[in-house]
Amino acid sequence: GVWRQTRALLFKNCLIKCRTKKSSVQEVLFPLFFLFWLILMSMMHPHRKYDEVANTNLGTLDTSMLVNFVIGYTPPTRMAREIMKKVAFDNFEDGIITEEYLSEEELQKASAFKPSNFVGVVFTDAMSYQLRFPDSVAMSSVYMESR
Repeated sequence: GVWRQTRALLFKNCLIKCRTKKSSVQEVLFPLFFLFWLILMSMMHPHRKYDEVANTNLGTLDTSMLVNFVIGYTPPTRMAREIMKKVAFDNFEDGIITEEYLSEEELQKASAFKPSNFVGVVFTDAMSYQLRFPDSVAMSSVYMESR
């Protein structure tokens, strides 16, 4: 029955492994070699640990800088619309202008023609996003190293 077939198959596989020692050794050593290589690479490029930043009061937000501020976002999903509505009206008295774009390419084209007060938001999923600034915005040198 099943036990006899299983035993015969195991015996056949053992015979094959004993007769082909070179390939059997390669089957064991190659994964170990690659594992060693991955560990070595991760040790050469360790993750950077950043110190904690103390809680500080940043003061009130100067809303005069946000006059005629435009935020473009993509993709125009229901969740993105709700988030952008909250950003535009719940947090600021005058509201911020929000524009939705069908794709990231349209967002980039629009930012090329918009003034420097345009910021793009690309929602990668319901809980994460990426900001797209115009080229004229100066980036902090603190974050340039990790890019």
